[in-house]
Amino acid sequence: MAQLYFKYGAMGSSKSANALMARFNYEERGQATLLVKPQLDTRDGDHMVYSRIGLKHPCVYFHEMQAMSDETLKQYACIIVDEAQFLTREEVYYLVHLVDDCDIPVICYGLRADFKGELFPGSYHLLVLADKLEEVKTICWCGKKAAFNARFDEEGRVVKEGAQVVLGANDRYIGLCRRHWMAGDLGPDFHRLRK
Repeated sequence: MAQLYFKYGAMGSSKSANALMARFNYEERGQATLLVKPQLDTRDGDHMVYSRIGLKHPCVYFHEMQAMSDETLKQYACIIVDEAQFLTREEVYYLVHLVDDCDIPVICYGLRADFKGELFPGSYHLLVLADKLEEVKTICWCGKKAAFNARFDEEGRVVKEGAQVVLGANDRYIGLCRRHWMAGDLGPDFHRLRK
């Protein structure tokens, strides 16, 4: 029986690398996968999932997958969705359809919450509907588990106001523990490491 998985983590927890490794593991065993992401995420080029450690693979955009027939999608052993926090409620329900009605396992990777500590719409609905939830862990500069995403400006100050979606990676965001996220503390070595 297929299941819907949501594997979430803070910035820098290697979610995209995990998605690419999962794809590789299926393909290495001769099982076809479909790698998908929302078109909103254009940081790494057109139709590409890219991890900070250099792994990359072509993908289709979510709306392109939705244009495929259920029969076409049933040829895949698994559908892997990166940047799942950017999905809409309707898109998450579409994934539920693929799992429940088409018996296709779906593994989603994404952020749980934004830089303000608020759930993304896609994450909210995945937290409600997923069969399995798994945290992809990383650490704060202090060594504690990082579960929050801090957005910082050009001067290296933490910001907690603004649009929910501002695309970026290590140039705009860093994972922090709750204590340092609440304090807006990027750590004593932040500025030195950014040079």
